[in-house]
Amino acid sequence: MEEVVLTIGEVARRCGGRIVAPDHPGTLPAEEAPIRGAAAIAQAGEGEVTFFGNPKYLPQLKATRAACILIPEGTAAMLAGQAPPTACLVEVANPSVAFSRVLEAFAPPAVTTPAGIHPSAVIEEGVTLGREVAIAAHVVIETGTVIGDWTVIRANTTVGHGTRIGSDCVIHPNVTLRERSHLGDRVVIHSGTVIGSDGFGYELVDGRHVKIPQTGIVRIGDDVEIGANVTIDRARFGETRIGEGTKIDNLVQIAHNVETGKHCVIVSQVGISGSTRLGDYVTLAGQVGVVGHIEIGSQAVVAAQSGVSKSIPEKEVWWGCPATPIRETKEKMALINRLPKLSDRVRRLEELVEALSAELRGS
Repeated sequence: MEEVVLTIGEVARRCGGRIVAPDHPGTLPAEEAPIRGAAAIAQAGEGEVTFFGNPKYLPQLKATRAACILIPEGTAAMLAGQAPPTACLVEVANPSVAFSRVLEAFAPPAVTTPAGIHPSAVIEEGVTLGREVAIAAHVVIETGTVIGDWTVIRANTTVGHGTRIGSDCVIHPNVTLRERSHLGDRVVIHSGTVIGSDGFGYELVDGRHVKIPQTGIVRIGDDVEIGANVTIDRARFGETRIGEGTKIDNLVQIAHNVETGKHCVIVSQVGISGSTRLGDYVTLAGQVGVVGHIEIGSQAVVAAQSGVSKSIPEKEVWWGCPATPIRETKEKMALINRLPKLSDRVRRLEELVEALSAELRGS
């Protein structure tokens, strides 16, 4: 791959930034200084660009060897004395987003799947393909499936009968889309994920677990991205729904008849039990477990490793197991952490009372 070299001026223009640090004597003007790579603030070296957006990384900012640092708008005066004098500062609206735009220039070319159908793919009769669809090796597409324009389906993926896939979707290798699943436009699904597997439903009859038929579907909205090894179960009846713009991390389990609102963020190893509803812009942090048949209000946040056992109002932050409002959880934890000292204090008081009692008995 040919080496990519940008100037700091080109970096600023690429991310809509503004060079604010003065030129240093004896060096090229900042506009013309070369940038040959991008790295995190602690690892960045000479000739590389990095970004700073969180005060907790101030020690790394002071120590970085980066030639160019993307910083938040309006912070140059404050950070000029903190950053190395050899680093050029560029103010941007959002350093993380700006860095991503610059990083694209140094990243390897994106892997593309050319439009067309690989000879090893199996496409049954009654399948409808849109314009310039790309079907890779060993894909199986069952009858009644409809796939929108410019969608890419990568190797070894199985698409069950009657499935609907919108336009501009990317289905990565080894994904299973079970029968009658519905995907909107611009959906991305990563490897190993299963959409539309049976919900976990059984009734105990005469001492035996009898399976309850799962006759519903999964419906995924536009602009949803689903990580690797996620499972989203079909509804017992009706639909399991993932709202528009929702982002789901790896290793998440979403049970039958769950409904998420728009633009939710569901982090790795979350488990959501059946028939739970999430409002819009809900965040479930890593390893959160949610019981079934409750509601989590819009813009609510549940912190990592929480166990949610009841409904959460909108715009609240909850934490703990069982989860409660975060202030309440922190107060409980503070009390628990004081228990050893409290125990010692009680023991000393008991000893004092016993000594005083013995003294009174002897007098």
